[in-house]
Amino acid sequence: MERRYYSGRDVRRARTIEELRRLARRRTPNFVFEYVDGGAEDELALRRNRQAFDTHRFVPRTLVNTEGRHCRTTLFGAPLAAPIIIAPTGINGMLRRDGDLMLARAAGRAQLPFCLSTVANARARDVAGEVRRLWMQLYVFKDPAITADVVRRADEAGCEALLFTTDANVFGAREWDQRSFHSPGRLTARSVLDVLAHPRWLAEFAASGFPRFVNVAEFFPPQARKASAGVTLIPTLFAPTIDWDDVARLRDRWKRRLLIKGVLAAEDAERALKLGCDGIVLTNHGGRQLDACVAPFEVLPEIARAFGSRLTILIDSGFRRGSDIAKAIALGAHAVLIGRATLYGLAAGGEAGVTRALDILTSELERVLGQLGCRSLSDLSPALLVPGAPTGDSPA
Repeated sequence: MERRYYSGRDVRRARTIEELRRLARRRTPNFVFEYVDGGAEDELALRRNRQAFDTHRFVPRTLVNTEGRHCRTTLFGAPLAAPIIIAPTGINGMLRRDGDLMLARAAGRAQLPFCLSTVANARARDVAGEVRRLWMQLYVFKDPAITADVVRRADEAGCEALLFTTDANVFGAREWDQRSFHSPGRLTARSVLDVLAHPRWLAEFAASGFPRFVNVAEFFPPQARKASAGVTLIPTLFAPTIDWDDVARLRDRWKRRLLIKGVLAAEDAERALKLGCDGIVLTNHGGRQLDACVAPFEVLPEIARAFGSRLTILIDSGFRRGSDIAKAIALGAHAVLIGRATLYGLAAGGEAGVTRALDILTSELERVLGQLGCRSLSDLSPALLVPGAPTGDSPA
C-alpha cells in the first residue's frame, strides 16, 4: 500500500521544518530521503551541527518597542528580504521533477539568492530566468575541461557569485547511501520494493526517466550521467589534487564575486582573503564529509572577529529554526545558506513546500527579533548571547 501522498494543504499546515521533514520522508522512497537526510559514517558531525546551537542561549532585552521590526539586510551591496541564501544541493531532480527550477522560483519570489550546484539537474541559463540573484557552485573534477565549462556557463548566465567547494574532493563515507545500492546505479531489491511502494513519486520519472547532470553530463562516462548512478559514481571523478593555486587561477579567471565554501580554520580564511576572495562559507558539508569534525557554528565567533570586516562570512550546516539564524547573525555571520530545510519542503510539496520552508524560517526569525528586543538584524550582537554547555548537558 502506498504511503499517504501529501497535498499542498498539508504543506501549508506545516508549522516547523521538522514537520516538513516528516512529510518529505513519507512521500519519497527511502534511498532518496536518506540521500538528503543522512550524514557520514556515525553521523557525529550531523548531530553536532544541531547540538552546537544549544551552546549559546539568549539574554533578551525588555521594554523595547519593536513595532515595525524586519529581517531585511544587504549582501554584496544589494538588498535581501532576509539573511538567507538557498544553498547549492545536487540531484534535486530526484525529489521533484524540475526541482532546481522550483527552488529558484521560490527564492526569486522571496527576494533571496539561489545557488545552483555543479551537479544540478538544470542548466544555469534556464535557472537564470527564475531568480534575480543566481549564484553557481563549483566542484573541480579530474578533467579540467569540466571546470572551464562550468565557469564559462556561469559567466554566460550572469551568475553574481561563484562558490568554490573545497571540502568534498575526498568524498565522505555516507553509509546510508551505500546500503541502498548493490552496485553503481543499481538499487538493492529492498530499495526497489520501497520505490514500488511510492507509485506517485515513481510516476514523475516513468515517462522520461531519471534526471541527468545537464551541466556536466557531456564530459561524464555514460554510466554516470543519470542521477541514480551519479550518487555513487560522481565522487570518483572529483580531483583530490586541488590546492590554493587552484583558487588563485580561479580568481584570475572569474571577475565577479568569489567565495570559498569549505572553510573552518582561521588560517584558511586568511589565505582566502590574501588571494582576493570576496567571502567564505563556514561549513562541514552538512555533516556529510569528515565525521569527527567541528560544527561551523563553533568556529564562527573566532573567524568573524578576525575577518568579519574584511570578508563576507556565510555559514551553513544544521539550521532548522529562525533562532539558529539569529544566533549566527549575532555572532558575526552576514547570512546563512539553507540546504536540507528547503529540500524537505521541495520533497514534501514542490515549489509550495520550498516557499513554506522559507516562510517558516523568516517568520521565526522575525519573532525572535521581537522577543530579544531587536528592531532589525543590526541590533543582534554577541551581548545577547551567553555561551555555555549544551542544554541538558553538564559542564565537563
